[in-house]
Amino acid sequence: MRFLKKVEEKVKRFKEVERELQDPVISQDTPRVKELGREYKNLERTVRLYREYLKIQGEAAEARHILGDKAQTEEFQSMAKRELESLEEKRKKIVHEIEGLLIQEDPKLLKNAILEIRAGTGGLEAGLFAGDLLRMYSRYSALLGFQFEILSSSPNEAGGFKEVIVSVNGGGAYGKFKFESGTHRVQRVPATEASGRIHTSAVTVAVLPEAEEVDVEIKPEELKIDVFRSGGPGGQSVNTTDSAVRITHVLSGLVVSCQDEKSQLKNKQKAMKVLRARLYEKITHERDSEIAKARKEQVGSGDRSEKIRTYNFQDRRVTDHRVGLTIYNLEAVLEGGIAPFVDALYEEELGKA
Repeated sequence: MRFLKKVEEKVKRFKEVERELQDPVISQDTPRVKELGREYKNLERTVRLYREYLKIQGEAAEARHILGDKAQTEEFQSMAKRELESLEEKRKKIVHEIEGLLIQEDPKLLKNAILEIRAGTGGLEAGLFAGDLLRMYSRYSALLGFQFEILSSSPNEAGGFKEVIVSVNGGGAYGKFKFESGTHRVQRVPATEASGRIHTSAVTVAVLPEAEEVDVEIKPEELKIDVFRSGGPGGQSVNTTDSAVRITHVLSGLVVSCQDEKSQLKNKQKAMKVLRARLYEKITHERDSEIAKARKEQVGSGDRSEKIRTYNFQDRRVTDHRVGLTIYNLEAVLEGGIAPFVDALYEEELGKA
C-alpha cells in the first residue's frame, strides 16, 4: 500500500494543533482554544487509526521476514503465515475506517448514486453482460444495505439490456460506486456461438451523484416535456396510454426518457431525478475543472472509452487495469464481490492525494 499522504498531512497538522494548545499565549485566547480543540478532536481519530496502521505494517514486516527465513522451523513459519493473514484483515478494516473518514470530508461522496449502464460493442452479447453488471451492482448494494431501484430500462430481445438506469440510495453510495465509471470488457463464449469461439464485448457504466433540488435549480420554462406510448423489445407496444415521458432541458440540450412505469407522473419523477443528476455533474465538472484535471492524473478520467476492467469467463478471472489487481473468482465478483477493487482504487487515490 502506498503511503497515505493525505493522512500524513493530517498527522502533521495534529502535531501543530497540539503545540498550539500548549502555547501559553494562545491559552489566553478562549475562542482560539475552542477552535483548536474542535480541530484536535476531529483529527484525533484519523491519527489514532494511522498509528495503528503503522504498527500493523511493522508487525507484518516481521512476519514476512520469518516466512522468508529458511532457518526457521516449518511450525514457526506456519504461525507467521497465520499471523500475516490476521494482520492483513486488520489492515483492511483500518483502511475502510480511514476511507470513511475521508469520504465525510467530501459532501458529494455522501450522496446517493445514479448508475447508467449501456451495452457497447458486441450486440446482443453486450446487452446480456449489461444485465450481468446490473445484477452485480444490485448484489453489491444489498451487501452494503443500500436501496437499489431501476429508474429506466431498454431491454433487448435476448433478455439483456440496451440501456438501464438505476438509483442507489444510502449514505456514501456515490463514494462506493464512483470508480465503476468506464468501460467494462467481457470475454466469453456467447450462448448463441456454435463453434465455441470467445467473443469480446463491452458495456459502459457512468456513475453520477444524485442531485437534490437545492443542488440544481431547474425552472419549468427550461423544460420541454413530451409524452408518448411505451415500447418494448423489438418496438412492440407495451402500453395503450401515453405514459412514457421524454424531458429535454433546453438550455443544456440534455434529454432523458423514462417509460418503465404505467403512471405518467412516476415516469416524469424518475426522468427528473436522472436529469437533475446529469445537470449536477455538468455544472460541478465545469466549476471544478481543475479538480477534475487533477483527478484524471490520479485515477483516470473515467471516460467511457477507457477500458477499466476485464471479465474473462474462460479463466474465471477479473482484472482491474487501473490498479493491476486480478481476482481469480469471477463468480464471487459477479455476485457483488467488488469490494477488493473499490478498496484498491481508494488506496491508489489516497496514496496520490
